[in-house]
Amino acid sequence: MNKKLLSFLIFLLPAITFAQDQSTSEIIDTTFKAYTEWFVKGVFYAIPFTDTVQIPWVLIVLVGGATYFTITFNFAQFRLIKTSIKVVKGDYDDIDEKGAQDVHPSEDDLTIVDGDLPETIKIEGHHGEVSHFQALTAALSATVGLGNIAGVAVAISIGGPGATFWMILAGLLGMASKFAECTLGVKYRDVGPDGTVYGGPMYYLTKGLKEKGLGRLGKILAVFFAVMVVGGSFGGGNMFQANQAAAQFVKLFAISNANAGLYFGIVMAVIVAVVIIGGIKRIASVTEKIVPFMAVIYVGAALVILVLEFKLIPKAFSLIFNGAFSTVGITGGFIGVLIQGFRRGTFSNEAGVGSAAIAHSAVKTKYPASEGIVALLEPFIDTVIICTMTALVLVITNINGGYFDYGVEIKQGVELTATAFDSVIPHFSIILTTAVILFAFSTMISWSYYGMQGWKFLFGKGKYTDLVYKILFLLFVVVGASISLGAVIDFSDAMIFAMVVPNMIGVVILSPKIKEELAKYLSVIKASKK
Repeated sequence: MNKKLLSFLIFLLPAITFAQDQSTSEIIDTTFKAYTEWFVKGVFYAIPFTDTVQIPWVLIVLVGGATYFTITFNFAQFRLIKTSIKVVKGDYDDIDEKGAQDVHPSEDDLTIVDGDLPETIKIEGHHGEVSHFQALTAALSATVGLGNIAGVAVAISIGGPGATFWMILAGLLGMASKFAECTLGVKYRDVGPDGTVYGGPMYYLTKGLKEKGLGRLGKILAVFFAVMVVGGSFGGGNMFQANQAAAQFVKLFAISNANAGLYFGIVMAVIVAVVIIGGIKRIASVTEKIVPFMAVIYVGAALVILVLEFKLIPKAFSLIFNGAFSTVGITGGFIGVLIQGFRRGTFSNEAGVGSAAIAHSAVKTKYPASEGIVALLEPFIDTVIICTMTALVLVITNINGGYFDYGVEIKQGVELTATAFDSVIPHFSIILTTAVILFAFSTMISWSYYGMQGWKFLFGKGKYTDLVYKILFLLFVVVGASISLGAVIDFSDAMIFAMVVPNMIGVVILSPKIKEELAKYLSVIKASKK
């Protein structure tokens, strides 16, 4: 057995076995916290600006990077949104079927940062495993989840309605980050002899930075990212999702059996196994059905409430806009409201984290920018649409019923959202529980793919190493549903957001390559219309 793989398994063994009894779980949680608290505090360290305002450094990096990409790519998220819809619909699929061709980029499409556009670029045949739509839904299934239901409620409870304004802005800026990282994901992916695609930040950090003469730095950043994505897939992308789904299920049906979470986890693990054993093709096949279904259930219910309470919509938007520039309770004034909105919006859509680039790298295309253009839709759907609709429902129902006070921190955002929906649509919490379980399930299967790619990068590509990862992932589904996560999930979340550091460094350095790919693709589209 690979020595690195054996060492990793030995490290994980305590985590696999700590679900045997609650007392053991508590002991391990305390011990785990003692050894990892420094890392968690480091990742989520908040830089103090005033006595009441502290901004997490990771949030500064995410928002700063998104702003940089927005300016660098000439507000591509707004200019290209119509093109992105056409690509998802398949309007440009025929371009990928024409084989090799010579492309003559135009300066009208986009000016390259380092020098002039090349006169001619040869485009070869395409590789990939999934369609543009499947890649989009696979990535969306990892980001659209409890953050859209619970996270929004937490942001509004702390920051007031104004947090919604900054949440929307975070989504709009994040579109540029998604475009950039997913373009690189396709450009620097590896394709195996059997057509299997291996992609994500691990590959564009290694290969892309090597082209820049920064090969050693690229390897260090890639390994760091891979370790973080594996850990994050077990924790935030798995255990947390299973835990919250189990808790909501047990609470809704008032199940008193002490082992209810364990049984729920076993059933969930079996269902997850059926999907992830089939790889990205099966994951994409499932997510392309689940994501639209979830949208119909959740967004449909929100629309019903907004239609029934349409007279209050102007007032809700007024509260959102005015609250964005005012002070509310514990938020630390205007800056505090801004932080809550940006934090929840950015953390919800994961723009800049690099995770989505792994799913998008499997797309069938020979034009990297085509998938970057598709990816920019994710933060728009996740944050600008779904999070905003949740926020409107919360604000409008609170106008009517006064279910919660602004400026007061809450711990369980799902409950607040369920109360809001139930106030207009009786017993909707039953349907919401279904949505929560589907959100958790779709997030788990997509994050299993993310973690698998990081695992392969670290331990090699092979059936045995794949099987080991999948077994571990399924065990963590059961573990997550069975216990209280405590410090384990704090550490896992920190691992996910630690991915921001190597990813942002690589994407910023490789920005000229992204501009080149965008100019190339836009030129091809323009030529196809003649």
